[in-house]
Parts: sequence; C-alpha cells; structure tokens
Amino acid sequence: MGACESTQRLLEDNDPEGATVATDHQTAGRGRLGRTWEDAPGRAILCSVLLLPSVEMARWPELSVVAGEAVAAAIGEAAEVSHPNDVVLAGLKVAGILPEATPGRVVLGIGVNVNQTEAELPLETAKPATSLRIALGREVERAPLLAAILAELEHRYDAWLGVS
Repeated sequence: MGACESTQRLLEDNDPEGATVATDHQTAGRGRLGRTWEDAPGRAILCSVLLLPSVEMARWPELSVVAGEAVAAAIGEAAEVSHPNDVVLAGLKVAGILPEATPGRVVLGIGVNVNQTEAELPLETAKPATSLRIALGREVERAPLLAAILAELEHRYDAWLGVS
C-alpha cells in the first residue's frame, strides 16, 4: 500500500489472526501516550499485525516486550529493547511498538526507522531517534527485514502463548 492514515486502523474485526498490513507512508501515524509517529515516505517499515491471544487479558501488555524483542532480534546489530515499547541502537530509538487492545484482540503497530537520513528524522522526540541507515552506514532492504520481523514475532508469540 502506498499511503494511509495509520495501519492500526486497517485491520477489521473479522480478519484472521496474523493478518498484517503495511504501508510506505502514514499520514497520521501514532505512538504511545498520544504521540505522533513521523516517517519519510518509502524509508521505514510501518505495519500492524492482528493477534488473538488465548491467554488472560492481564498478560496482554507483555506483548509490547514480545514484539520489541522480535524487532530487535530481526535487526541484530546490538539492537535492544528499551522498555516498555522501543527498540534502540546505542541508546537511540530505531523502532517503536504500539499495542492496542480491544476485547478478544490486539493490534500490534510496528514502526522501524530503516533508511532515513539525519534530515528525515523528527527533531522533537521524547527519545533521540536514529535509523538503520545511519547506524550501519548503508541502506537496508525493507522487505527482507519486514519478513524477518514477522518470522521472529510469530516464533516469540507462539512461545509466549506456550505453543511449541
């Protein structure tokens, strides 16, 4: 998809678990605590994944960490989770997770700064931002990284549910 307001709004109640939407640009991307998520068109991974957890709802907040660990593992390069919902490289935010729960379902929004330059990153952020391009000194292909994130998320989500 070329552009949308927010991938969080595209998943329907009747979509199957694991349904995923991605876009090249969000015009009204959201972050935690009502913050905005800014992106440069075609430079980030912006996606949402629908989960239907079969565990008690009190455990659902743990999904921020599960997703953050999946993103960090897919990125590699010493990426680590900064609780509760960010992924950092050398202390700089490279990704954010936004879980939104309603009865019976969780939509996990995932945003990763992939190929932004310094000039394309937002200046006014709660945590200083970076991109993989800046951290690695080279551009990164988004599609293989998205596939790796989704594979890691599936593996870690199944482990969290207790599924072998």
